[in-house]
Amino acid sequence: MHPCSHPARRYLLTGAAATALTLALPGPPAAAATANTITATATATATAELHAAFRELERQHGARLGVFGYDTGSGAAVGHRADEAFPLCSTFKPLAVAAVLRGGDDLAARVRYTDRDVADSGYAPVTGRTRVLTVAELCAAAVEFSDNTAANLLLRRLGGPTAVTRFCRSLGDPVTRLDRWEPDLNSAEPGRSTDTSTPRALARTFARLTLGDALARAHRARLTAWLRAATTGTYRLRAGLPPDWAHADKTGTGSYGTTNDLALTWPPHRAPLVLAVLSTKPATPTAAPDEPLLARTATLLARALS
Repeated sequence: MHPCSHPARRYLLTGAAATALTLALPGPPAAAATANTITATATATATAELHAAFRELERQHGARLGVFGYDTGSGAAVGHRADEAFPLCSTFKPLAVAAVLRGGDDLAARVRYTDRDVADSGYAPVTGRTRVLTVAELCAAAVEFSDNTAANLLLRRLGGPTAVTRFCRSLGDPVTRLDRWEPDLNSAEPGRSTDTSTPRALARTFARLTLGDALARAHRARLTAWLRAATTGTYRLRAGLPPDWAHADKTGTGSYGTTNDLALTWPPHRAPLVLAVLSTKPATPTAAPDEPLLARTATLLARALS
């Protein structure tokens, strides 16, 4: 059992549960004021305990952890370092794919590329097997397998990495920015402002693309299908969430142990949750990805938003 498990159980007093506590204490104005005080105290206590649990995870894993979780049904939200910048790494890929979809590119168009394109990208599990794919196949490769060559080819069609920044601005996201190509954007040096976002901004943009009206319905369904088929997140957020929840997610990995996951997850018979968990280890440039950290964070989020 994780050391943070016990206090997490008390987070049920946040959001909708805190509202339920208020509704359970009806009465005249004095009683209502008392109920509001109890609710505020319980919520503040639960929030403090949740932040303490996240800080303990940071201590145990030697990491800086950014979290934003949002229940699209109740409106409850939790965060930790939610407005601090973290490296994007490959979490930019669904944003780039969404930009391609909204831009009206011909998904059946065949894209030819070179051995140099493959070699320079650093990771080509799909594109390395051939030298021509359709735009739709490049989108699937970028999201489902995190194929860097596919992502670079899509960025090329968009006009370069900064096209993703402009796309985010068009969605009302003033924070998320992409400046470089794969694999350079994964350098993740502490203090770097390029190729970054915050957990809150990234989660909100992800929600607009997968649940909102930023994309046409058919394009939204296609993007979500690719995210649900993603193969890289098995041991990250998915590993810490209940086994009967469905998921659509995109991971990111970089230097300094940068380990990210951006997810839409569906508890049974409930509205989906949007989760953004970004982490890095600023003191250790060669640190390995820390997937257990994300799994443990997901467990805390599931309890806090239940």
